[in-house]
Amino acid sequence: MRRFAIASAVLALLTCAAQAQEYTGNWVCRDADAQKAGILTIYGAVYGFASRTFGDTVSGTGGVTSYTDGVGFNDGPLRAVRGIEAGRLVAGPNGGPAVQLESPDAIVMLCTPR
Repeated sequence: MRRFAIASAVLALLTCAAQAQEYTGNWVCRDADAQKAGILTIYGAVYGFASRTFGDTVSGTGGVTSYTDGVGFNDGPLRAVRGIEAGRLVAGPNGGPAVQLESPDAIVMLCTPR
């Protein structure tokens, strides 16, 4: 019984880590006009966004919360300046993974792996 409990706990931890890795890494983001907007980097519970436009106030870092279908943006410039609340894992234009950044009203950017 003890072995089963330990094996279940280890499996649960590995599953959580595997789900979090779906979003980990660098993503090239394009805005609604399909123009390059910047680079999004997600590692653990933090993100960084570097806008393509020099001096853009949307560049910076913040916190994220991982969910089964995406991430929630807790704070930082993407949330404060652009109103982005969620990043959902979707199928990208080439059939690969993509992260769709959403505000409460619209899809703001689509990010593909770099």
